[in-house]
Amino acid sequence: MKRLVGLWVLVLGAGGCATLSPERGHAELGALVRERVAVSTGWEQGPPANEAVREQVRVLLSDGLSPEDAVRIALVNSPGLQGAYESLGISQAELVEAGLLSNPALGVSVGVPGLGVELSLVQGLFDLLVLPARRRIAQQRFDADVQRTAHEALAVVAQTREAYASVQAAQMLLRYQAQLVAVFEASAELARMQYEAGNIPELDLSILRTAWQEARVGLAREELALVQQRERMNRLLGLWGDNTEWTVGEPLPEPAGAAPEFTRLERLAMRRRLDLDAARKDVALLERSVALARSTRFIGTVDVGVGAEREGGGLRVTGPSLVLELPVFNQRQALIGGLEARQRQAERRLTQLAVDARSEVRQHGAELRTARQLVEHYAKVLLPLRRRVLEQSQLQYNAMVLSPFQLLEARRDEVRTYREYVETLRDYWTAHIALENAVGGRLTDDDTEAAR
Repeated sequence: MKRLVGLWVLVLGAGGCATLSPERGHAELGALVRERVAVSTGWEQGPPANEAVREQVRVLLSDGLSPEDAVRIALVNSPGLQGAYESLGISQAELVEAGLLSNPALGVSVGVPGLGVELSLVQGLFDLLVLPARRRIAQQRFDADVQRTAHEALAVVAQTREAYASVQAAQMLLRYQAQLVAVFEASAELARMQYEAGNIPELDLSILRTAWQEARVGLAREELALVQQRERMNRLLGLWGDNTEWTVGEPLPEPAGAAPEFTRLERLAMRRRLDLDAARKDVALLERSVALARSTRFIGTVDVGVGAEREGGGLRVTGPSLVLELPVFNQRQALIGGLEARQRQAERRLTQLAVDARSEVRQHGAELRTARQLVEHYAKVLLPLRRRVLEQSQLQYNAMVLSPFQLLEARRDEVRTYREYVETLRDYWTAHIALENAVGGRLTDDDTEAAR
């Protein structure tokens, strides 16, 4: 029996000792994300303990929520992203499976007349022949899955930053609307006293009271808009219960620094986008798969074995056995054809991704360029003019030159302009974040400064 087992040590050793590692893939994914957004995923060592995640979230929420804190929470706690992270475990299992040999078959037969026992051990050698190529293909597929998951993580980062900017804008609009309600309420109260004193007609009083009530309706809408944006953030960050009471202390900032060099961003996207790199790996691994299938199309399965017979005199090895499959009818024509079609499909998908990426860079670049110009125009020209008009209208109203309706028109125009300014500022940061996501990271190369 020892001789029988010894014959298989070399073959069985070829399968290796394959194990699953919790950090495998997560460390690479974390490095890819950190290189592009300078934030850790928190999963570099594999799935963290739930208690550790809850504690990290609690600490990040304890002193106000900054944009980077929101990104850190999303990367470690977003339920959708956690599901994407777990797909690496599935991909790793497939990688390990690809490196394993099929199990040998053990056969036992008992001869009743002489009570003899015949043993046979059979192993397919075709798997052993193609094992190195199969491992390389599986490794390439795993690497592509890591990049695709990292691309999903970067998309969540972009969504989180855009949602944070929307919350900031909603807070700014709510504060201004609350101030407007207070001003209109005071104006309506003053008009009531003037009307009772007989200084203004009922029409003027009605105009001011209507404006006050309309401002209250606008305030309710702004409150709802802020709730909607906050709940969007809660969904992205995976927050519930007391954790939803976070605060955003920072106002929406104005653009700072020089505008990015848009002419080179397309080339930067082609080099940096992880979904493009994953698609390139898909094409390469399908090329390997087609080559492997073609090179083995005339090789059928090969089963080798050894037999032994136990009789009264002891164990006697009867000799090796060899079974060859003759590829007469099935020469893997269908398999090769299917792989070739998948290869062409992957090539078309890569081309489409590249076209889409270039288009996204141009589109979001144009949006960013226009939004930046509009923000500067509102801040430097339109808002100062509206404030000046309101100041002069107030002076003329006090001098009883303008009617209350004309003063209200001046106030409404200022509110409309301020709202447009805040919305344009939000659009600027939305376009900035979308352009970063389209490029695959910061809008600068390694040797240039961040353009913000």
